[in-house]
Amino acid sequence: MAEELDPRASSQRDLDSLRTLKQAIDSVRARKAPGTDESMVQFRGVHKAFGEHVVLDDFNIDLKKGQTSVIIGPSGAGKSVFLKLLVGLMEPDKGQILVDGVDVTRANETQLFALRKRIGMMFQDGALFDSLTVGENVAFPLQRHTNKRPGEIQDLVAGRLEQVGLPGIEDRMPSEISGGMRKRVSFARAIIMEPEIVLFDEPNSGLDPMMSDEIDALIRRMKAELGITFVVISHDIVGTFRVADSISMLYNGQLVAHGRPGELLNAPQDIVRSFLARNIALPKQKGEPT
Repeated sequence: MAEELDPRASSQRDLDSLRTLKQAIDSVRARKAPGTDESMVQFRGVHKAFGEHVVLDDFNIDLKKGQTSVIIGPSGAGKSVFLKLLVGLMEPDKGQILVDGVDVTRANETQLFALRKRIGMMFQDGALFDSLTVGENVAFPLQRHTNKRPGEIQDLVAGRLEQVGLPGIEDRMPSEISGGMRKRVSFARAIIMEPEIVLFDEPNSGLDPMMSDEIDALIRRMKAELGITFVVISHDIVGTFRVADSISMLYNGQLVAHGRPGELLNAPQDIVRSFLARNIALPKQKGEPT
């Protein structure tokens, strides 16, 4: 198996290119953000299975506050299940999950609701309401969960849209804007409640390379401006190395690699190097998609 996964010469060139990219990024931004010594997300001995298919097996991970943590891995590795467990939409079969000290596995519905209000989410396809305008989409969390006046909500929405580079489009419908703009609107909605953590589910999916670059730049800029914790699920290896403070790779229900981008590039495991080089087709796993 190891011989089949050995990277070929082109794979090595891809890894060298990623190293060059990482060095360029490190030259213009700090590798570690200030105030990142505390944990925001902790999984301790988490096990989750669907029938006989084990998705996470004695899974442990520690994601720091104030960092952009990217979770990578092949389809079926458990990335989407990881997000659902994190916010309490699924329960683990065993183990403990802590989000900023809150034990998700023991929290009641009231406590989970309070925790979820502190978490923003940017969905894979934007998940905008097609029957609502852009402004109404961004305002939706404020209308549902706060007592703010309409004028105050309008100002907040305008400010967030401007912050993501889309000023003055409140009255447009989702069908009237591009895929990249939909992603930005989804980002604005994710941060409208001033969350302490934002989750991203494949932020670059369905985008062309130029628009993917713009979304990566937006994530970096918003991380710098907001100073909050970002957790990103991604298949985009180049984008991962552009935005990540730490990278974690899931495979066969296990955390097979975790560290700073430079450490992942020098990982000794064949499966990690091959996945990063994107030069082979990893075997698909049965069960839950992603």
